[in-house]
Amino acid sequence: MTALTGSADCASASLAATRAGWHRVAEHIRAAALYRATGQIGLVPSPGGFRTPSFGTDAGFLAVDGTKLVVGGGASTRRTPLSTVRAAAEFAGITPGAPAGVYEPATPLDLDAPLLIEPGAARLLAQWYGLGAQALSRLAADIPGDQPTAPVLWPEHFDVDITAAAINYGASPGDGHIADRTCTSARTTGRRRPTRRSGTPRSGPPAPPARPAPWPRRRPSSVTAGRGFSPMPRPPPPGGHHESPSATT
Repeated sequence: MTALTGSADCASASLAATRAGWHRVAEHIRAAALYRATGQIGLVPSPGGFRTPSFGTDAGFLAVDGTKLVVGGGASTRRTPLSTVRAAAEFAGITPGAPAGVYEPATPLDLDAPLLIEPGAARLLAQWYGLGAQALSRLAADIPGDQPTAPVLWPEHFDVDITAAAINYGASPGDGHIADRTCTSARTTGRRRPTRRSGTPRSGPPAPPARPAPWPRRRPSSVTAGRGFSPMPRPPPPGGHHESPSATT
């Protein structure tokens, strides 16, 4: 593992603060809007940061590009500096707050606390997410028989991962428990994420796969060995994992 703990141009404190600010936006703005529109919470890496998949009749989306909030839909795109969760929600026209009943939020809903996002740190984080998604896509191409999913950026752990043959492979930019970026693998629990507040399945495409419990980890296989996927465990965020025990398939 290589530590993503800062550089000559980006102090580790700036990186941690930027990661925390992005994480709050992911949970209380991005996932909030997407879940209310589609019943899903999975985000995707994008140039400069991350975004929701397109949703709604106008193919709308919400994105973070460095220090800016981007709201798109139809033929228009609007941008504004990220300052607070309240200001971001008002600009996007949504009610802030992580989706209720889906998982325990890992970040506080502090509407007026400043989002301390530093441009250099944001560039480093965006590069890491892009690199992680690229590596996971290459792994998926090598194991088609395991029916790998597309890379998803999950708002609660704030990592990007895929699932293949009941194993989750992920890339994390670090968190409050482990400051370094990590690549991990973990066996899934077999539970699936609820796609509505009630937990009943939605019609149409299936929900993204359930996230793993933190144990057990498996050793890298002959396919994943040497690709940076480590059996080192990551502790769950405050509140634990997002799966709902009552979720149905």
